[in-house]
Amino acid sequence: MSKISRRELLAGMGAMGLLGLSAFTRGSEVEKPNFVFILMDDLGWMDVSCYGSKFYETPNIDRLASQGMKFTSAYAACPVCSPTRASILTGKYPARLQLTDWIPGHKRENPKLLTPEFYQELPLRETTIAERLKSAGYVSASIGKWHLGREPYYPDKQGFDLNFGGTHQGSQKSYFYPYGILNITIGTEGEYLTDRLTTEAEKFIEANKDRPFFLYLSHYAVHTPLAGKPEKVEKYKKKVKPGMDQNNPVYAAVIESVDESVGRIMAKLDDLKLADNTVVIFFSDNGGLLDVTSNAPLRLGKGHLYEGGTRDPLIVRWPGKVKPGSLCDTPMISTDFFPTMLEMAGIKGTCPDGVSIMPLLRQKGSIERKTFYWHYPHYHRCTPGGAIRDGDWKLIEFFEDGHVELYNLKDDLSETTDLAAKMPEKAEELRKKLADWRKSVDASMPTPNPDYEP
Repeated sequence: MSKISRRELLAGMGAMGLLGLSAFTRGSEVEKPNFVFILMDDLGWMDVSCYGSKFYETPNIDRLASQGMKFTSAYAACPVCSPTRASILTGKYPARLQLTDWIPGHKRENPKLLTPEFYQELPLRETTIAERLKSAGYVSASIGKWHLGREPYYPDKQGFDLNFGGTHQGSQKSYFYPYGILNITIGTEGEYLTDRLTTEAEKFIEANKDRPFFLYLSHYAVHTPLAGKPEKVEKYKKKVKPGMDQNNPVYAAVIESVDESVGRIMAKLDDLKLADNTVVIFFSDNGGLLDVTSNAPLRLGKGHLYEGGTRDPLIVRWPGKVKPGSLCDTPMISTDFFPTMLEMAGIKGTCPDGVSIMPLLRQKGSIERKTFYWHYPHYHRCTPGGAIRDGDWKLIEFFEDGHVELYNLKDDLSETTDLAAKMPEKAEELRKKLADWRKSVDASMPTPNPDYEP
């Protein structure tokens, strides 16, 4: 029998074979880091105590921040979920992917603009980070929310060896079992979804402790419909005081359960002596939902192109590489995860819209890219529009009437003072730069509705 490489053997095996394999250990190759990417759904910038919340309790997430780098200017590529998820997995802007709204999207009655059609799935032709890591010998699992298309566009068709709990949008009906999630058909009455996903994640880590792995733990939390464990809800009811911006005890209970999940994952890595060679990333897919939380001092929240809709908590821990307790205010965006993880894994490749943030993580040098773009040609809690951040300057363009708003984020984080009228030349400069970018990525634009009735 001729000799075959470890990579060839892994590539030729099915998911169950991969999960049960134990003959090949890290000693047979240059050690690659594991990746644990914890993605939250609708968690706002101020929903973690280490980011300033006085109501929610997140000791484990805070500890993760104390052991790694906390970013204060990390952005989702879209103010809603599906496009941001696609940007994380591919390193491409949603506008380039033609996946610009949450799936299946919102239809507004009598709209002034007809919004463009967009993909109802992440096309299989796109190369995901799971597929790139797979080619380098990684085993990957997507555990939790997917929201990037129905079958046959599930995670197992996008490079992941295991899919647990990932189905199409709208499948989750409850945080307590039975969840209503199509592929979680076995459970215990009253079992809590966040706990169950964490248990499955622990199983995956345990089964793959002897080879490089990528765990994409995508929580359904803290998305509505909200339900928290009763004892936690009661605890936070007692904490509510008049004048609190954040005061929802059910939402707080959901966050605390997520925090416990983070603690369990960290403990599992410690128990298996994997922590030192595991990159842990904690992020959210868009800003917090104003119905249940406050993003103050950021303006508004999910569904808006203001900072409250796109600026998110981000923590990266990589022992020995990232300084514990470090802080980074340099902006980054969700397209940057793809090239960063490739560099961490020693995989060569290019990325059209993201840049590696390794210089920031290592605190050695900077990244040259200073401009970020958002394209949201749909109705949600806002009207169709786009945005650009260029250095400290941010411009938002509203497609219904073409007006723009201009802010200096360094001086005005809350976006309270529109400078467009005072600085028309700067506004026009950024408007043109945004338009040129849209053209470069072939962004789809809304069109006038001939049947619109004011």
